[in-house]
Amino acid sequence: MSDSSGWYFCLTHQTVEHGKGCKGPDRMGPYPDEATAARALEIARERTKAADESDKKWRGDDED
Repeated sequence: MSDSSGWYFCLTHQTVEHGKGCKGPDRMGPYPDEATAARALEIARERTKAADESDKKWRGDDED
């Protein structure tokens, strides 16, 4: 069950939704506000990049 009062980014429609909207698996969130939800894909890319860099560091791949 998703939070019906939060802001979400719908992956199907590539739009921001408030409250009830598309099905949970099709959405990212909840986010605290509309502007943050609009940046959902950018935030996900930033987090993935940071996690990838952390993994490289942990494995020792970052050393030349």
